[in-house]
Amino acid sequence: YKVSALEIEEILRTHPDIKECAVVGIPDAVWGERVAAALVVHKGASLDIGSLREWAKERLATYKIPKGALLVEELPKNAMGKVSKPALKALMEGKNV
Repeated sequence: YKVSALEIEEILRTHPDIKECAVVGIPDAVWGERVAAALVVHKGASLDIGSLREWAKERLATYKIPKGALLVEELPKNAMGKVSKPALKALMEGKNV
C-alpha cells in the first residue's frame, strides 16, 4: 500500500489529546515497514496506543493506523523548525516502537 504520513498526521491532529504528532515508517520483518507515530499530548492528557488505535479505526484505513506510538515531550526539529523525520525514525527504532 502507498501510505502518506501527512494524511495520517492530519487525522491524528484532530484527536482531542494530541497537541503535535509526526508519522514515520519503521522497519518490519513481515511488511517491510509499518506506521509508527510520535505524539506530543496536551498537558494533563493521557493517551495509550490501544485507545488511539480504537479512535483511529473510525477515521483511517486499517493499514494506515499506527502500529506503534511513542509519547514524547517534543518532536525533534531541524534549524528551520521542521520535524526531523530521520532523527525521529532513529529515536523510534532505538526505543523498539
